[in-house]
Amino acid sequence: MRRNGWGILAAAAVFIISTAIYLTVGAAPAAADNSYWGANYFPNVPLITQDGKTIHFYDDMLKGKIVLINFIYTECGDVCPLETAKLAQVYKLLGDRMGKDIFFYSISVDPRRDTPAVLKTYAKKFHTGPGWYFLTGKREDIDTVRKKIGMAGRLDEDPVTGHTTSLTLGNEPQGQWMQDGSFDDPRFIATIMDNWLTPGYRKAANSYENAPKVDESVGGEGPSMFRTRCAACHTIGGGDGVGPDLLGVTTARGRDWTMRYILAPDKALAAKDPVAVALFKKYNQVKMPNLHLTPADVKVLLAYFEAQTAFVTKAGHSSADRTSAMKTDPESTKTSQGPGRN
Repeated sequence: MRRNGWGILAAAAVFIISTAIYLTVGAAPAAADNSYWGANYFPNVPLITQDGKTIHFYDDMLKGKIVLINFIYTECGDVCPLETAKLAQVYKLLGDRMGKDIFFYSISVDPRRDTPAVLKTYAKKFHTGPGWYFLTGKREDIDTVRKKIGMAGRLDEDPVTGHTTSLTLGNEPQGQWMQDGSFDDPRFIATIMDNWLTPGYRKAANSYENAPKVDESVGGEGPSMFRTRCAACHTIGGGDGVGPDLLGVTTARGRDWTMRYILAPDKALAAKDPVAVALFKKYNQVKMPNLHLTPADVKVLLAYFEAQTAFVTKAGHSSADRTSAMKTDPESTKTSQGPGRN
């Protein structure tokens, strides 16, 4: 089982420590001596992109760039899909800087299975674009990279399923490096890369006075849990994303059924639950990750789905047609047979 991402306290600690590091290191001029955090430190091992091109870790991937590095494997039924979906949100927030001075590198920890062709198919599922590379290579080279950036696996862990879900963020020319949890708010991660790791590129901060108002009926723990667990793949009334729109889901598929699936989506798919299999095929074969939520957590989520459905409907965006379509869709019926996909 993979290690969990950082919790709220850990994220807060990273915020404080990272800010302190930035204030210390970021004050150095652009021409500062970067020999320690450059070619003398990072390995220059070859890796292979999803397009089959061989590139070198330091010369081609790091030198002169701002980067985000994480580790995945395409057969992951746990949190890799959620992690990649969240990074897709960060990618969109960074806009036209992607592929120019900011680059993402998702490196497979399962190079035996994850060939360039497999990685290319995986990347397409999450609508990735220029500046985001999915890489494989020799295991010993990948292990060297993991060790050098502080993300090596522990000796008592499986080298594939035990990999960390942290992100390494860095500005190679400035010698600024830090780690963050991959389940952090995408806007926070984008801010780190767009502002903190880019001296002289800061944008004017927006005011909290301009923040959109949130309806009181959907405030509290539910929205927070939805943003951190579900929003990377789903909307409620905004249409399909990586996964299905959740507007009216508890009515259309049954509350008990939906709850059972959220608790153990991997088991439902392995058991060939008909709805789970149908949705897996419909949504580009992206596996719904097991978020290891408690029944109490799932109840909070379901209550939020229902409250937000009522709020969207009240605002004039009727869910009647969506719900009706879900009920008559053969992929979404007969949900009483077992757990389903949220």
